[in-house]
Amino acid sequence: MLRRLKVLNFAVAEKVEFELGAGFTALTGETGAGKSILLEALAFLLGARGSSSWLRAGAERLEVEGLIDASDVPADLRRELEITAQTVQLRRELDATGRTRAQVAGRPAPVSALARVGESFADFHGQHESRTLLRAASQLELLDRFGGLDAERRALSGAYASWSALKARLEASSLSEAERERRADLLRFQVAEIDNLKPRLGEDEELEEKLPRLKNAERLRALADTAYALLYAEENAAVARLLKAARAVSELAKIDPAAGSLQSELENARIGADSVARELGAYRDSVAADPAALDALLSRQDALSRLKKRHGASLAEVLAARERLAVELDGLVNADAHLEKTRRELETAARALAELADEVHDKRVKAAKKLDAAALKELKALGLPHARFACSVEMEEGNWSQSGGDAVEFLLAPNPGEALRPVKTAASGGELSRVMLALKTVFAKADRTALLVFDEVDTGIGGEVARAVGERLAALAQGRQVLCITHLPQVACFAQAHFHAVKDVAAGRTRLRVDRLDGAGRLETVAGMLGGRATGASRKHAQELLESSLT
Repeated sequence: MLRRLKVLNFAVAEKVEFELGAGFTALTGETGAGKSILLEALAFLLGARGSSSWLRAGAERLEVEGLIDASDVPADLRRELEITAQTVQLRRELDATGRTRAQVAGRPAPVSALARVGESFADFHGQHESRTLLRAASQLELLDRFGGLDAERRALSGAYASWSALKARLEASSLSEAERERRADLLRFQVAEIDNLKPRLGEDEELEEKLPRLKNAERLRALADTAYALLYAEENAAVARLLKAARAVSELAKIDPAAGSLQSELENARIGADSVARELGAYRDSVAADPAALDALLSRQDALSRLKKRHGASLAEVLAARERLAVELDGLVNADAHLEKTRRELETAARALAELADEVHDKRVKAAKKLDAAALKELKALGLPHARFACSVEMEEGNWSQSGGDAVEFLLAPNPGEALRPVKTAASGGELSRVMLALKTVFAKADRTALLVFDEVDTGIGGEVARAVGERLAALAQGRQVLCITHLPQVACFAQAHFHAVKDVAAGRTRLRVDRLDGAGRLETVAGMLGGRATGASRKHAQELLESSLT
């Protein structure tokens, strides 16, 4: 669960911080108030690309922080980062040069770590993005969950692994001894090259972050030393002047008690300046030019770059390539004269895999028909009465993978007379949000995503359809969080928590304010959403909506 979100210097969001709870949260506000900025900030925190155009004018950097439950962090990442607390703070910032920095649980981390959290924790649906449900691999997995085929997937994975190993062994046995040895030598070299370097996931990004500090150590130390001296070390430095001023104001307050608050503020300023000075001193002492370390980092970076040129665009692809190479090498080294035995075992494994794939294909086809009916029912309720939906399941025999031989794709025809096409290309922005909501409702029991985010899900609807959207969002929020930007009171009334975004203008600067609404404040806002401004009639209607959403 996302427990808290804090946004600093992100466009009009100079400083916005609010706490969230479980269930359905609605975010409302006038068009252009800045609601979507908060969703962009959340997506940025969870690994999405950033843009320096977001930076508030006059600010050096923007920051986004979030507090989530530790259980929402992937288990492997928790082990990597040694996370033991019940909650985890995520933090990401971006400066005017486009440099971004990330933290997980208070420690520096690659942005890829935030993306791994976002991939498993949150799903965004709006006019321009809809992640999980549009990926083919996810559609196959969701269909299997919907059909209760987890055991069958595990069996397929095991059967495929056995077949693949036998196939590799047979191919290795078919090579001549000289060819086998030449190939084995190459594979040994390639595996050893990777093993000797021992690359880690995200290591290249970590090196990229460390490099500026090592390259500019002397300048960093000089700047820190200058700032430290101005604050603390020099005669008549800032901290000393603050101390003298505090003493003077202390005497002043003895004569005029009204000046007591000034004494307190000056003392706080002195303590703050003293603390900053000490931290600057510690930072200065920690920074030292280390040519050897810089050379080692550059050498390591160059070595990893060469590996990526040979084996893939990322270290993840390099490590995957290493496993493939090792499997092939094992097949070559252990290939023996029992070619016929391997051939028979492969035939047996192929038959078993084909039979299991056929069996799972039939079950998927049956599950797809049930999914079609359930999705159509939801689409009609959400204002797409003429839509057609189909879950396509096609099997290419012999083209096996860990999930069998099936390719699954969700198809949609939103209007009469249109051909079924992939959902991601068939639906317009507003339609896509409602299609995603319909599918999320159908998959509610199968989908494990903890946070669902909807933007502009109510585009182009109203009346009973809007109420149906609100009901489904509330139903989706059972056992998870749902965050939705909405312009419709019929939707907002179903939320357990209601936040309202407002633009304030002070000293010629615009800034975003987000208020949590309860009681009379919520009633006034809903009434205003109904009629443009709150009146006696709109307040009465708003009260009826709020009360009816509880039944």
